[in-house]
Amino acid sequence: MISNPVLRGFEPDPAILRVGDDFYLATSTFEWCPGVRVHHSRDLVDWRPLGGILDSRRLLDLTGVPDSGGIWAPGLSYADGLFHVVFTVVDTYAEGWKDLPNYVTTAPSIDGPWTDPVFLHGRGFDVSLFHDDGRSWLLNMRYDWRPDRESFAGIEIQEYDRESRTLLGSPRTITVGTAAGVAEGPHLYKRDGWYYLLHAEGGTGYEHGAAVARSRELHGPYEPAPGGPLLTSRHDPALELQKAGHCSLVETQTGEWYAAHLTARPYTERGRCVLGRETALQPVSWTEDGWPRIEGAVPAVTVPAPGLPSAPAAPEPATDRFDTLGPQWSTLRRPPTPDWVEPAPGRLRIHGGQSPVGRRRPSLVARRVTERRCSFETMVAFEPRSPDHLAGLTAYYNTRNWHYLCLTAEDDGGLLLTALSCDAGALTAHPVRVPLEGGRPVVLRAELDGPDLRFSYALGDGNPQVLPLDLDATILSDEHADEFHDGQLRVLGFTGAMFGLWVQDLDGAGAHADFAYATYRTGPL
Repeated sequence: MISNPVLRGFEPDPAILRVGDDFYLATSTFEWCPGVRVHHSRDLVDWRPLGGILDSRRLLDLTGVPDSGGIWAPGLSYADGLFHVVFTVVDTYAEGWKDLPNYVTTAPSIDGPWTDPVFLHGRGFDVSLFHDDGRSWLLNMRYDWRPDRESFAGIEIQEYDRESRTLLGSPRTITVGTAAGVAEGPHLYKRDGWYYLLHAEGGTGYEHGAAVARSRELHGPYEPAPGGPLLTSRHDPALELQKAGHCSLVETQTGEWYAAHLTARPYTERGRCVLGRETALQPVSWTEDGWPRIEGAVPAVTVPAPGLPSAPAAPEPATDRFDTLGPQWSTLRRPPTPDWVEPAPGRLRIHGGQSPVGRRRPSLVARRVTERRCSFETMVAFEPRSPDHLAGLTAYYNTRNWHYLCLTAEDDGGLLLTALSCDAGALTAHPVRVPLEGGRPVVLRAELDGPDLRFSYALGDGNPQVLPLDLDATILSDEHADEFHDGQLRVLGFTGAMFGLWVQDLDGAGAHADFAYATYRTGPL
């Protein structure tokens, strides 16, 4: 059986692809590096992370992108013996404007090497490629900035030449979607002489869904499915999997079809989603008159797996001692280059970067929170020389929402353990000030228990000391992160909660911290 979500924690906008006996899932990464995370499976049941495709500044520059900007809804396809990735780098999205450059890169293997990205256009986002009979087409949603127009202006298509990596002719709008509105995330498939256009609708929140339309001609007209949405949770707040939508399809070697889709697990009915938007799979059947359907058009937690040989993935060790920086880790807005991240057996050295609101050179190495009950622990050695030097453990959503258990220095240079929080940009210095002895490593621990977050610390072999803080974990959620001012969108919440190792060097004096290990465990605390 397949247990959903198959990719747990912040893993939205899945693009699924099969090449031979191998299945791949690519997801959005927004402001996190490496860009475009990919997971691999042989049976659709067990998935292992391969890391991100866009793993260098040559391939992706996220310097200065806003929270929840960066990589939106990449497209993953295969043709001519090459993997093709198309992606949007969202540079701005607020106050009614969006800067949306789209690129393509290719590689002979999912592991690379990937070619220098080529710019395609900036008219919209959620790009994908459709390959058919030696020709290819680029699809995307069309964004219209004009205040008197609908900003989601429909799904457009334009021919793409794979040899020259250029667009041909002019774009054409092939649908404006259904009455649910907000048509985006298009994918195109061909079966039995029909072109099937699958797209997301209803926005990415609790009204989210996926719709399908078909045509005998590539450019339409496209007829919407008579049975309504292919998938949605909008009508049933009691479903365990909410926000279901943004689908892509795959056919197995044995002729079975599945939909990979976005979903979320709120802590309360239609409440906050600390785990972010995740990826699930649903079986797809075909009606006698040729329409794809998901049973009940709703997401199920457990579904039958395809008739493929079992291929279990090796479990990830709970403790990472940093021989290398593995695929479970991401870094904020810049790749983990040796000038600021140095993994070595038994030590991850992180050189300090900008403040928690800095968008050019932050020094944060983090991993996704995947369950509502989990813990994260590390041991840090740090010698701050002023209050401008901080290092420790964070429960992080974006620059405006986080909790931080950190070591720093008093004005006289004495070592100090303290805690900070940021809620919608409002900084709180908690009344916790624990003097520490310099030169001794400190164990830091965070425990997530549903909506509650607890911090604790230990010295050497001493017993853990829980800090007397009442921390709200639900500020680390999409719903809390969204901000509007005077009716204008200012900040989006599209990611999910992360546990991370964070270091600041605000005066540029060369401060660094050494982390001996990081342990992440899920389940009862």
